[in-house]
Amino acid sequence: MNTLNPASSQGAEKKKRSVFLRLLEASRPYRKRFFLAVGCMFIASACNVVPPWLLKNVVDDVLIAKDLAMLNTLPFLLVALFAGKGIASYGHQYLMNWVGQNVVMDLRLRLYDHLQRMSLRYLYGKRLGELMSRITNDVTILQNLVTSVIVNLVVQTATFLGMVGFLLYINWKLTLITFAVLPLTVVILDRAAKKLRAVGHTIQSELAGLSAVVHEAFAAVRIVRSFATEDLELARFRKSNRENFRAVMHGVQVQAALAGIIEVVLIAALAVILWLGGGEVVRGELTPGELIAFLGYLGFLVQPIRVFTSVVSSMQLGLAAADRIFALLDIPEETTSPANPVPLGMLEGRVTFRDVRFSYVPGQPVLKEISLDVRPGERVAVVGATGAGKSTLVDLIPRFYDPDSGSVLVDGADVRTVDLRELRKQIGVVPQDPLLMKGSIAFNISYGLPELSLEAIRGAAETAGIAGFIESLPEGYDTEVGERGVTLSGGQRQRIAIARAVVRNPRILILDEATSSLDLEVERQVQAAMNRAMKGRTSFIIAHRLSTVRNADRIIVLDEGCVAEEGTHEQLIAAGGIYCRLHALQFRGGEGTE
Repeated sequence: MNTLNPASSQGAEKKKRSVFLRLLEASRPYRKRFFLAVGCMFIASACNVVPPWLLKNVVDDVLIAKDLAMLNTLPFLLVALFAGKGIASYGHQYLMNWVGQNVVMDLRLRLYDHLQRMSLRYLYGKRLGELMSRITNDVTILQNLVTSVIVNLVVQTATFLGMVGFLLYINWKLTLITFAVLPLTVVILDRAAKKLRAVGHTIQSELAGLSAVVHEAFAAVRIVRSFATEDLELARFRKSNRENFRAVMHGVQVQAALAGIIEVVLIAALAVILWLGGGEVVRGELTPGELIAFLGYLGFLVQPIRVFTSVVSSMQLGLAAADRIFALLDIPEETTSPANPVPLGMLEGRVTFRDVRFSYVPGQPVLKEISLDVRPGERVAVVGATGAGKSTLVDLIPRFYDPDSGSVLVDGADVRTVDLRELRKQIGVVPQDPLLMKGSIAFNISYGLPELSLEAIRGAAETAGIAGFIESLPEGYDTEVGERGVTLSGGQRQRIAIARAVVRNPRILILDEATSSLDLEVERQVQAAMNRAMKGRTSFIIAHRLSTVRNADRIIVLDEGCVAEEGTHEQLIAAGGIYCRLHALQFRGGEGTE
């Protein structure tokens, strides 16, 4: 468990301060439109500032001085003013949304791409719903920050400063008296900002938890219905939903209280100015038009400050979302291609493990000093009890993980020194759970190889023993498999997964528990497909069912992360060790029951 220290706290604070800088950096490709949008914002703000000054002219020059020329001019000025404001507002809204949407789209792509490349160690330790929440909910809130909140912040800030300038010009003494209350307003806003940011983190965490509950329930809908636990899942959802509601309402409470307090403070200041300014008009120190304009500016000043209180809330929510997004982007990828990779070329298929140690949790090794040399074209089975490290061992070959110490070599090259894509293109993997993507059978077999011909797809299907079934379907290879391949049986999905692996003509083939969930008849069919797929390839077979490994060239027995035994089926049976005991347990005393 990580313990926070002052250095890490300072680092976290530095990251928070740099959120805006990182967002500006993300907007750099669109800076021309960004600055044009900012220009439109300032024009719109200038148009917001002028009306109270025109009101002064109406009172002093038209109503009191009876200036007809001014009376004839003012309507045209008002129309021109608000026409300009309308055009500028349209410009900054369109341009800023265009920039903001592009920035958010880029961040969403970066986040998705980063998650795709993240360490499996990290991904398997997270709830999928929480990660989905980062891409959907957090990015949506960030979108509001860069399209709406920043626009309001710039426009209202410029309007506020412009109005303050006019107030100082009309009567600087009254302005200073008015702004004596500003420190109180700033303190209130500062405390509210800190509170709202914390609330924003809580809201997003609860929303991520809600998404995770929904995803888990629907991903395991068959289990839920099998065990009749719909009420249990509803209770979990209700609890998470209620916690999310409480977090949101807490934020609403803080925001509503903030708006009310700020408004009371400003109205109190307005009442004082009305009393003092009225006295100056009576004494002839201020014209009626100037007092009306001054009060008008104060009245209009309430709007930017009110917007600021709303912006503070939305900004803190947006910054909380940005914190979460950038925190995820800042997590380094565990396995990356080197800057200058060693050329790999066409593999022969030799795989070597040299003193490999690996652990998911520091201090709890899964693999201990593993040393193996697998010849090109050799079929190697890896067996052992659950948790012995079988799948972990073969996961090191395509660099799903890197060893803590030691090295894994392919054709004599350390896999950490070669290009990841070049390495993985020559390794075929058939997982225990043969997940298929939504799309056609042809799409799933040729997954990642869109240029593949139908002949090549058909050849892979024949190798996997599934071609006859596919061609018997009304739409053949264009048949849709449904979400996760639910329209196909387990054996059919497994054979399509084998076809997907061999269509790339890999030099190394990894079959990870490929028949563990199949019945005996289907297992024989898949086993035949596996035998055809392994022909001429270096193959690793991970298996609990020992009937699937007896024809391997070599069997590696792992026990507590170490190579305990090694040999052929006959040799290991004769040795009477771990393999022999596992075999006896499975077949109840002899090969005759196989």
